[in-house]
Amino acid sequence: MPRQHFDQLDLTILNALCDNARTPYLEIARDYGVSGAAVHQRVQRLMASNVIEGSHCVIAPETLGFHVVAYLGICAKGGTDIDKLVEDLKGVPEITECNIVSGRYDLVVKMHARSNSDLFKIVQERLRPLDVSSTETMVSFREAFRRHLPIEEPKK
Repeated sequence: MPRQHFDQLDLTILNALCDNARTPYLEIARDYGVSGAAVHQRVQRLMASNVIEGSHCVIAPETLGFHVVAYLGICAKGGTDIDKLVEDLKGVPEITECNIVSGRYDLVVKMHARSNSDLFKIVQERLRPLDVSSTETMVSFREAFRRHLPIEEPKK
């Protein structure tokens, strides 16, 4: 997709929604001095052009009993259809992200587990039977930060 060009209202909307996706359109409109309908139309246009891919609710995994976060580097068996392996990994609900990567691994996944023993069980019983030759598990002690990409002002 080619780089999108945004005017000041687009940037204001994107920054406001990245800071808090629940920011009311009227609040954004007041801050910029336009109507709520204008903001609504811009958001719809940004969604239609796939600039905004959606909004979501973030639930703290610990509140659901998932106290361990791990990243797994996965090496597929030789000749494995990576797309099929990805589909198989979708069947493991504790995996919340999956990336096809270059380098040492074929895939890197993020997964949540209730405990270290639960993590071990998931890897041994649900990942090993797939077309996986090896895994390397990296347990995350805590997320240091998370942020959105910078949304820059237009060049004058």
